[in-house]
Amino acid sequence: MSENHYEDVCYMCHRNEENAGKMFHLPNGVCICDDCMKKTMDAMSKFGFGAMPELSHDELQEMFDRAPAYGMPMPDGASMSAPVKTEPALPDDPEKKKEEGTEKKGPFFGNGLPNISFLNMADIQGMMGGPKVKKRKPGEEKVPIIDIRDIPQPHKLKEMLDEYVVGQEHAKKVISVAVYNHYKRIAAECMKEEDFDERLQKVEIEKSNMLMIGPTGCGKTYLVKTLAKLLDVPLAIADATSLTEAGYIGDDIESVVSKLLAAADNDVDRAESGIIFIDEIDKIAKKKNTNSRDVSGESVQQGMLKLLEGADVEVPVGANSKNAMVPLTTINTRNILFICGGAFPDLDEIIKQRLRKQTSIGFNAELKDVLDKRKDILNEVTVEDVKKYGMIPEFVGRMPIIFAMQGLTEEMLVAILTEPKNAIIKQYQKLLSLDEVDLHFTKEALLEVAKKAMEKDTGARALRSIIEELMLDIMYEIPKDENIGRVTITEDYILGKGGPVIELRDK
Repeated sequence: MSENHYEDVCYMCHRNEENAGKMFHLPNGVCICDDCMKKTMDAMSKFGFGAMPELSHDELQEMFDRAPAYGMPMPDGASMSAPVKTEPALPDDPEKKKEEGTEKKGPFFGNGLPNISFLNMADIQGMMGGPKVKKRKPGEEKVPIIDIRDIPQPHKLKEMLDEYVVGQEHAKKVISVAVYNHYKRIAAECMKEEDFDERLQKVEIEKSNMLMIGPTGCGKTYLVKTLAKLLDVPLAIADATSLTEAGYIGDDIESVVSKLLAAADNDVDRAESGIIFIDEIDKIAKKKNTNSRDVSGESVQQGMLKLLEGADVEVPVGANSKNAMVPLTTINTRNILFICGGAFPDLDEIIKQRLRKQTSIGFNAELKDVLDKRKDILNEVTVEDVKKYGMIPEFVGRMPIIFAMQGLTEEMLVAILTEPKNAIIKQYQKLLSLDEVDLHFTKEALLEVAKKAMEKDTGARALRSIIEELMLDIMYEIPKDENIGRVTITEDYILGKGGPVIELRDK
């Protein structure tokens, strides 16, 4: 992409051209805004360089264009980046000044530049330069990052997710419909009103952010990652635990949008149509029974309200926090889809408590201990349960879609080991195939691995740690013997009662 596709950012005040106005272009790609240039000229006048002449923007720009790329020229032709030469003290007698030719006749000499030593422009660029932001050409119409004809329909999107994510049928169905409607909404905004029926021309489609609830290791983050990869849209994954109220140590709320801008290669248009996934959202719930200032809880929820609703926010480019050395750009979050996920521990107890109050009395009444045995109790979650957990009503109100993900069963864990495209077993089979060795797991061995993972109670994450431990000795010993052609992992090996079955190659 050519240079004019990038925004110019002032290297002194770090404002972009949209906010600062017309820029002066100095050598080595350094840009200075009109305000900073005026302040510089005023400062030079105060330090004894004489009154600066009144030059127009174009005349001053032409003066800088005559400067070589390595720095500003001195009157004697030397580079401005060279050491400063001290001038002899001027005599007090004005007549002697004229005789000796040392009288200063103004700030400009034959080359049209002040007799001062500037910093090398390459040095300024190295010290103050930051990443540039891609911009749309003036007058160019906004085009959606996904064409409406290229948006996969919900059932096709779910089929694509099925290849990577095991189970979670309801969650995949909800997220497929929500994402499909979201990008149709963005495409509709770029279409002309005449393309719609007269009754629908003035109808504005609202954004539907999502709140995803599920136990740890059930695939919340993996589901969103897979979705963004299939759609080829910018995705930023942020952790809510590092967010704090503005002015306190930690990441500001705007740093979440800054990560999305970086994921979009600093293209504002792509970033404004991306997806932001905020994990561990339950960690910013209101703290209970505390008198101290809640800088990482309720105040963070309040600070996120404008982002979720849609607003113009100034975000740092190439950094997580705003400071004097980082340029800022403006991003509108109206078309950014926010997906929040969290484990919400003990939320099931809040749901059970609510359901027990509804339990009737009589022969057909549901026993209270039945609720304790239910594994899908999170499917009964309501807005009131989330509010009682500690999320403020304004935050929950901006999350119209709330759905729960299932806890993993042994059958689902066995399927996760073998069925997805990038299943853990398939990864090890590919690694050993590079040594021309075939790896096989028996059904009993897979079931035993799933049982061990259930005991760890960390979801699918436990599978990799168990497989890594089991395969350590095999991955160490197999390359030693080139005659090994097949390795079979049995239940006895998983239980520590025997070794794997090793078969040699046919010679």
